[in-house]
Amino acid sequence: MFLQRVGNKGIRLGTVFDRAAARHPASPVYLDHHLDIAPGLGRRLTLTEIADLIDDHATRLWAARVRPGERVVIHKSDNFDISLLAYSVARAGAIPVLLSPQLDGVTVARLLERLRRPTLLTDAAKLEKELPPEVFDLTERVLTATGDFPGATPLTGLSGIERIAPVPRPQDQPALITHTSGTTGLPKLAVQTGITIQARCRPQSVLLAPVGRHEPIAVHVSFAHSRMISGAALFALRGHPLIILRDDDPEQVAELFARVPPGVIESHPNTLLHWEVLADHPAKPLANVRCFSNTFDAIHPRTVGTLLGASERRLPFFAQTYGQSETGAIAARTYTRHRRAGADGRCVGRTFPGMTEVRIVSRDGRTPTKDSPGHIEVRSGGRIVDYFGEHERYDRQFSRDGWWRMGDLGYRTRWGCLHLLDREVDEIPGISSTLELEDKLFTRLPELLEVIIVPGGDGAPVPVVCTRDDRPLDRGRWESAVEGLPGLAAPVQRRLDELPHTATTKVKRLELARELSQP
Repeated sequence: MFLQRVGNKGIRLGTVFDRAAARHPASPVYLDHHLDIAPGLGRRLTLTEIADLIDDHATRLWAARVRPGERVVIHKSDNFDISLLAYSVARAGAIPVLLSPQLDGVTVARLLERLRRPTLLTDAAKLEKELPPEVFDLTERVLTATGDFPGATPLTGLSGIERIAPVPRPQDQPALITHTSGTTGLPKLAVQTGITIQARCRPQSVLLAPVGRHEPIAVHVSFAHSRMISGAALFALRGHPLIILRDDDPEQVAELFARVPPGVIESHPNTLLHWEVLADHPAKPLANVRCFSNTFDAIHPRTVGTLLGASERRLPFFAQTYGQSETGAIAARTYTRHRRAGADGRCVGRTFPGMTEVRIVSRDGRTPTKDSPGHIEVRSGGRIVDYFGEHERYDRQFSRDGWWRMGDLGYRTRWGCLHLLDREVDEIPGISSTLELEDKLFTRLPELLEVIIVPGGDGAPVPVVCTRDDRPLDRGRWESAVEGLPGLAAPVQRRLDELPHTATTKVKRLELARELSQP
């Protein structure tokens, strides 16, 4: 296995791009935007240039008095340099804490308070327009990656200093903190170590085994997501050309993919849903794709079939993974053109032997089945070691015998496949699986861009729908589509940008349900 060849160093964030550049110095990284911290490098960089940029900013952070073991919150305008600055913080021996650019200022302030006086690395735009003045009282210091702001220290003024040597941290100590999606309230702060980061790379290495290292990998994942940090490191070490996307606009994506055809695409499920239109694009931006892959949330079979049908490779496949921010990938299944028709979208596959385990805990004493699902619990080397500042909450999800409760409901078939039916908090009485209903509606109505079923004020399931180009929903087609399905309330149509989303494009179902219940 590739990761065994890496040796005991594993994925050490502070030096991972040094090692990648030593192996593949000219391997390219294509961007669809300029880096805020180094716009002069353009949109085509090499791993050597990226390694130097990380080294440079680690030195600037040291000059700004950032020291080993400190927590450095990175919350700045959306840009790939969020991830690069995380590697720089790790190189200086500190602990990067990634807060999504999409978080509002009040939420950021509450998380800063929980982190007990960290350093805040932001930019002038965030300080001027979004962050409340209290962030200066909640932090040890405020640094700006770009721009100037009263009371903050700009990193731009600390260039040209003699480079520091990387400061290693013990692999069993905190190495990275990211936040959960926040679909059920204030995000939790998930703590990873060097060991858990390395463990998370192993399942991804398995999924990439059929893919040649010459294949360019296109990634559109939140720059503040733990998957981005471990994924970019793994892809760079393998030597893949990288295509890093900030914008998911189909036309811009089509232009870049036509110019640099990806062999692998990884993104959030809702982004891949948004890219279904690329299947019919005249530039054929998906023609060269060998492997499509989604992050840890379930994906609709319609999207899988549409994307696979757009590839002109002989044996393309779709790798669906199931997991969460707290665990990394737990299970996976693959689809091919010949194994997608009639596929059950609730099946999320099997675990990774020797790496992850799953058990289903009954809720009523009966054997868990589709009609009586149980709690999904997992064991994984990639599981986080704590929720920062909320250890009791962490303990509530972590059983004494080493199993982590996912907060999901499901069952296993006689063949050992794991089926995910719902999040526990999203369960609606009388419906075995809202996710399964949504799968069926997507398949029957290709014009749907999103459909979310939430409980209405009277408890009845309300479908909230978004259509392509916001065209009015055809009620006749809708009535035909819901025939034979459990009773649903009348559909509520919204624009996609009107729905509350997390940083990883998931719809916040509880918040949406609350909005619908308001007069």
